[in-house]
Amino acid sequence: MALHITGDAAADALLTDEPLALLIGMLLDQQIAMETAFAGPLKIRDRTGGLDAAGIAAADPEAFTAAFSQTPAVHRFPGSMAGRVQALCQALVDDWGGNAAALWTQGDPDGATVLKRLKALPGFGDQKARIFVALLGKQYGFTGAGWREAAGAYGEEGSFRSVADIVSPESLAKVREHKRAAKAAAKEARA
Repeated sequence: MALHITGDAAADALLTDEPLALLIGMLLDQQIAMETAFAGPLKIRDRTGGLDAAGIAAADPEAFTAAFSQTPAVHRFPGSMAGRVQALCQALVDDWGGNAAALWTQGDPDGATVLKRLKALPGFGDQKARIFVALLGKQYGFTGAGWREAAGAYGEEGSFRSVADIVSPESLAKVREHKRAAKAAAKEARA
């Protein structure tokens, strides 16, 4: 299993090898390009000297925000997103012993349980949680019963709806086209 989301070998290797990186990348995936969001954990690690939930949760908020703000910024909203990453890491420390993978491994959970666990995290609403379940099932080896149902439309075989479906530059282009079409349809429906 090797993820190919960002187009950057080092960033993709970190996402593949470090569950916390994958979870933080998903958290950052809003209002910026997917590749930028999922490359964020590598920037965080390189700028702060590590990628550890307890270390991030305990970091000085001003220093952590400063690391987010360095050019190129980790996110277009470095202050608020640095705070969200710290809140996510604090929840992982408090509820999961700092182990991101425990969300989908502890107690051999089914898809519905993982979805519920994700939705309890700061910054993970229903849609983001469903996309992450799809990413775990399609690319990260999660085989919990009912994961496709928990992921909803994002779990459909052969779909190109989200980051869960990006395995190559070609699939990235298909996901982008799907998102463009969905935005255009939503805009037309509002008009």
